[in-house]
Amino acid sequence: MTYKIKRASIKAGANLSGADLRNAELTGADLRKANLIGANLSCADLRNVDLSGADLTGANLIGADLTYADLIGANLSGADLRKADLTYAVLRGSNLRGADLRNADLTDANLSGSNLTNAELTGADLRGSNLTGVGISGANLAGADLTGCALSGAHIS
Repeated sequence: MTYKIKRASIKAGANLSGADLRNAELTGADLRKANLIGANLSCADLRNVDLSGADLTGANLIGADLTYADLIGANLSGADLRKADLTYAVLRGSNLRGADLRNADLTDANLSGSNLTNAELTGADLRGSNLTGVGISGANLAGADLTGCALSGAHIS
C-alpha cells in the first residue's frame, strides 16, 4: 500500500514517532523538527523533503528516496539507511552515529560537520561528497567509493 500525504497535512514539528509510513509519498513535505523516532519509512519517497532538525533515531529508511532532502542537523543515529538514495542531500551537522548506510547512494551529498562515528558505510557511493570536518572514527568504509570527496579536517581513526 502506498500512502500519499499532501504537504499541508503534515506540519513542522509533527509527532510521527513509530509511524508506519512504508512506501509513503511525502515529496516536498515540511517535516522540520518532526519526531520520527523508530518510524518505518522504508521505500518512502522523501525527495526534496525538509527534515532539518528532525529526530529519526532508529528509523527504518531502507531504500528510501531522499534525493535533495534537507537533513541539516537531523538526528539519524542508529537509523537504517541501507540502499537509500541520498544523492545531493544536505546533511550538514547531522548525527549519523551508528547508522547503517550500506550500499547507500550519497553521491554529491553534503555531510560537512556530521558525526559518522561507528557508521556502517560498506559499499556506499560517496563520490563527490563533502566530508569536510566529519567525525568518522570507527566507521566501516570497506568498498565505499570516496572518489572526489572533500575530506579536509575529517576526524579519521
